[in-house]
Amino acid sequence: MGFVDEKTTRALNSWRSCLANQQPNYPDQEQLQEKLADLRTRPPLVFAGEVDALKELLGQASQGKAFVLTGGDCAETFAESTANRVRLKIQTILQMAIVLTYGASLPIVKMGRMAGQYAKPRSSDTETRDGVTLPSYRGDAVNSFEFTPEARRPDPARLLDTYTRSGTTLNLIRAFTQGGYADLHRVHEWNRGFISNPAYKRFDALASDIDRAISFMDAAGVNADELRTVDFYSAHESLLLEYEQAMTRVDSRTGELYDTSAHFLWIGERTRQLDGAHVEQLSQVANPIGVKIGPNATGDDLARLQDRLNPEAEPGRLSFITRMGSQELEAALPALLEAQLRDGRPVTWMCDPMHGNTISSSSGYKTRSFECILQEVAKFFTAHQEAGTIPGGIHVELTGDDVTEVIGGSEHLTEDSLKNRYETLVDPRLNHQQSLELAFQVAEMLQKRHDTLGNPLRAPLEPWGYTV
Repeated sequence: MGFVDEKTTRALNSWRSCLANQQPNYPDQEQLQEKLADLRTRPPLVFAGEVDALKELLGQASQGKAFVLTGGDCAETFAESTANRVRLKIQTILQMAIVLTYGASLPIVKMGRMAGQYAKPRSSDTETRDGVTLPSYRGDAVNSFEFTPEARRPDPARLLDTYTRSGTTLNLIRAFTQGGYADLHRVHEWNRGFISNPAYKRFDALASDIDRAISFMDAAGVNADELRTVDFYSAHESLLLEYEQAMTRVDSRTGELYDTSAHFLWIGERTRQLDGAHVEQLSQVANPIGVKIGPNATGDDLARLQDRLNPEAEPGRLSFITRMGSQELEAALPALLEAQLRDGRPVTWMCDPMHGNTISSSSGYKTRSFECILQEVAKFFTAHQEAGTIPGGIHVELTGDDVTEVIGGSEHLTEDSLKNRYETLVDPRLNHQQSLELAFQVAEMLQKRHDTLGNPLRAPLEPWGYTV
């Protein structure tokens, strides 16, 4: 960590003069300051060189030379940050990346909503059950899900737990992706233990094609280290301002500030106010950052966000992540793309097809329709094709487990299925099977885009059969 001078101190604290939404109300401020002081002494979770490498890759995605896949839990929990749960999520994202690489003939930038996604914004500060009102559950970084006064009280000690859990998850990610598990020679092993299902069978057939290609390369004496390891980046919503400041460090090489809690951070739709604390805080760090964009955003909003967050027009610095809903996106996105095209500054466009498609089932479960998710992604691609802009990535909530939280898909999950394995504490996630189905669909969309641009692919994927 470099020397913190007066100018740097002002930059670190500049957000404090702005409106700070979605922040917990800690009853013990002295304990909070004690925990934050502890955090400031701890080693960084990620490093400036890794962050800069990701920014360069995101810049390539903005030009259509790469595609970004971001996936993971809506909100991580301490109880589920186990080695097996982490492995299953990594495995799911790696499988999706293989499908996308095959379909797109492009490098896939792999990011996980992992190793830090322990806090969530809420639509209400309180929750009422049977006449009892308590603070809302804001994620394990803040309080506990149990509906008791003690559990719902914001606890600063959880910030240290967040750091520790994030660190151990990052260690596991690095071990899996750099230690041989991600070796493409083992691609068939990623499918072991899963039930017979169209998506798994389709992946197995794709894996056989990869095996033949690798066998040819091995026989020809090609020794490609890139086949044995992958780069995997961490991402989370930059929500808890005190935690993010405590994790921000000065790079001794350049003197720039880096938020070392994750490689990539995003600002949510609820906290993207131009004069708000979240925009101000991330304007001071060198990380690549994203902003969630809802259907009410205007071209002027995007231009002013760029003024605040990417004044140097640096490729890869800023991503806009649309989260609108299938119907709303079709109406709202074209005007935003046209405005951005006229503006001319580089932006990486990603699609979050999850948050705008949340509904309540007749049985009371919060859920999403898989078909609506597919439709939103398809309309995202169509809007970019018509505007002449680049669809740079997708951003989805998923798990490696066979949960039943999103209805639809080839498993034909219904509202009645939700009760079988509904495990999320906040928002519903795609299960492993649905995640693979989505990857195949997006791969087909990327193939069509490449064909339109005159870039022939080595082998077309067979159509899945959905109408979107």
